[in-house]
Amino acid sequence: MPMLGLIAPVDVTAPPEAAVLYPGVRFEARSVGLRTMTPEGYDRVLEHIAPTAQALALAGADAIVLMGTSLSFYRGASFNRELTQRIQEASGRPAATMSTAVCDGLRSVGARRLAVATAYNVTVNRRLRGFLQEEGFDVRVIRGLDVEKVEDIVSVTPAGLLKFSVDVYQSADSADALLISCGGLRTLDLLAPLEARCGVPVVSSVPHALWAGARLLGLSGRVEGYGRVLAQGGGGAPPGRLSGHEKAP
Repeated sequence: MPMLGLIAPVDVTAPPEAAVLYPGVRFEARSVGLRTMTPEGYDRVLEHIAPTAQALALAGADAIVLMGTSLSFYRGASFNRELTQRIQEASGRPAATMSTAVCDGLRSVGARRLAVATAYNVTVNRRLRGFLQEEGFDVRVIRGLDVEKVEDIVSVTPAGLLKFSVDVYQSADSADALLISCGGLRTLDLLAPLEARCGVPVVSSVPHALWAGARLLGLSGRVEGYGRVLAQGGGGAPPGRLSGHEKAP
């Protein structure tokens, strides 16, 4: 049974979505101790990423995913690629970030014009907009729940997140996909209902990071019942290659 290593901002256990989506994969999570979803909070944990990747490789991980969207996009697209390379060099394993995973998910369904719902404050949203624009997307609207303290994310209910995400999509001008960004938001069971409500593909942080990890392990990533991206799988294409241009190796 292959093992996927997860570099987690906070949790030291794999997210519950992992066993639901890929019961044939073992998951090992190690936390870098993120406390606030702010640029200052991200800066404080960067030095822990490479050692955590190395520890996961020693624990038997066959591939590694960095499970923090904002942790990988907040300094832009080139830094996201640099982080991927740091993880690969430290671990000797194939790697992807959550930010790369959501971009690949969007590209896999041909999305370009985005409505973006997040857990973040205005500052982090501004950085996400810049990252997505660097990656070639047109962000029609981006709105956040203004969560900064990591522990406050548990106050976001599924019903509240569903309504918020629909409102964000409906406020966008001709968006062809909805992105929900934050690894702390539980979105797996919302993907299909949101696609039914909005009529466009929905990509979100945790499910599509796990999808990227499955593909790193050589699996298709295909799972029915959780939206268009997971239903079609990834055709075996490694994360970072769905755009047709080169990323970090």
